[in-house]
Amino acid sequence: MGDVLVFAEHQAGHFSKATLVAVNAGIELAKKRGGGKCIAVIAGENLDGPAGELARYGMSKVIALDDPKLAHYLADLYAQALSALAKSLGAEYVLATATAMGKDLMPRVAARMGAPMASEIVSIGGDGTLVRPLYAGNALATVEMDGPIKVVSVRATAFDSAKPGDSAAPVEKAKPELDPAGLKMQFVSFNEIKSDRPQLTEARIVVSGGRGLKSGENFKTVLEPLVDEMGAAMGASRAAVDAGFVPNDLQVGQTGKVVAPELYVAVGISGAIQHLAGMKDSKTIVAINKDEEAPIFNVADYGLVADLFKAVPEMVEALKKVKHS
Repeated sequence: MGDVLVFAEHQAGHFSKATLVAVNAGIELAKKRGGGKCIAVIAGENLDGPAGELARYGMSKVIALDDPKLAHYLADLYAQALSALAKSLGAEYVLATATAMGKDLMPRVAARMGAPMASEIVSIGGDGTLVRPLYAGNALATVEMDGPIKVVSVRATAFDSAKPGDSAAPVEKAKPELDPAGLKMQFVSFNEIKSDRPQLTEARIVVSGGRGLKSGENFKTVLEPLVDEMGAAMGASRAAVDAGFVPNDLQVGQTGKVVAPELYVAVGISGAIQHLAGMKDSKTIVAINKDEEAPIFNVADYGLVADLFKAVPEMVEALKKVKHS
């Protein structure tokens, strides 16, 4: 019966849906591994408020690694602190969501502890075995790891978010074990892209554009009006990102962000297997493409074979009429 240590990622004290997914998965894993404790760990500076909020989400305890050196995320320092804490607690699992930070941090934690790792798990078996996708999601592998401590990242779209309860778990402050002398990286700056649109990984509606839009200018003049009329987040295929149409933080797919909104609208996206891996779990998928043989239609619930430069403006006008009627 082992404890599960969940790394709770936060941005300026705010916990995203992805973090609460990790908490819920950690609680489930602890139960299925024989009823061990689920302990959340938060790292940073001045953590009293965030740690208190996190304590309401159903874990056994929250540990705050509160140190000015952890005020900004640095993979090496965070890996030092998290691996040292996991060893001192005797945890059986260290778990986080497979966000950009989770993908950066968890393999380093595993390497430091000489521990096996299962990446982007999508479910937990009744016996505590883990299921993760292979071959861009076309196969599922059941994984059982050997060793006193294991490292796990979970796919953000595969588990529900933890819900806050009426009572709060105890919060402990701990001094992290850090050795900044051997660091090979330093924090330079954090450049935040601010937008009034919902975050891509948390939006109920995502509208993504592909190479069919032909230019970055068309993303602004053709796609953005549809995105804004629908109150959606904007995404893009890798082809559109590689062509320089939009920045890579909009990329949806195997090498980008994995999303599962209630509605996903794919505009001018052919549907390569790598893109499908990032959005095929969406509740409803709508595809607009002039190529009726495009693979995207194989996963779409609704498909429109049409020229997007004609169809998308018509959709925008129709939405405006509905809104103002």
